[in-house]
Amino acid sequence: MVRKNELRDGETAIAAPPLNDAGLVFIGRIHTPWQDRLTCPRQGRQDGPTCRIEVFEPWVAALDGITEYQKIEVLYWLHLSRRDIVRQSPRNDGIARGAFSLRTPVRPNPIATQLVTLLGVDGANVLVRGLDCLDGTPLLDLKPDRCAFTPLAPPQPGDDQVGDDQVGGDSVGDGAP
Repeated sequence: MVRKNELRDGETAIAAPPLNDAGLVFIGRIHTPWQDRLTCPRQGRQDGPTCRIEVFEPWVAALDGITEYQKIEVLYWLHLSRRDIVRQSPRNDGIARGAFSLRTPVRPNPIATQLVTLLGVDGANVLVRGLDCLDGTPLLDLKPDRCAFTPLAPPQPGDDQVGDDQVGGDSVGDGAP
């Protein structure tokens, strides 16, 4: 069963470090049928209910051109999620896994991403199917489906780079930590 704030057997919570401002701005609000985390789906379904994404001014103009895509990626802030559990037991069986290996809302930075079907845009409202969040969830960003998007800007040198000769400025396999 989905839990609210309890720790299950095998789970580990930490004392979270002080928050730093990352400069994020909520650009809208997501409206869904779900008022409670216990009834909200764990993963969105492409045949799920229609949800409305309300985009706030001055960001409405940024919707121009989005209807060229059948699918868009929605990034949102899971504002009611815990941020202190690093190992979780999703089956409640005492076997824990790291939060980064799970699609859990409980994470250090509760940023969610969902690929949804775009149904239409009406002014500041974007209608979609496939979300999995509570009504009133803050919106962080909207992006075209990365698999369907072709950059409009002129190419730059890194666009065609392949292989892994260097990672983070260090040669791969040079023993650097």
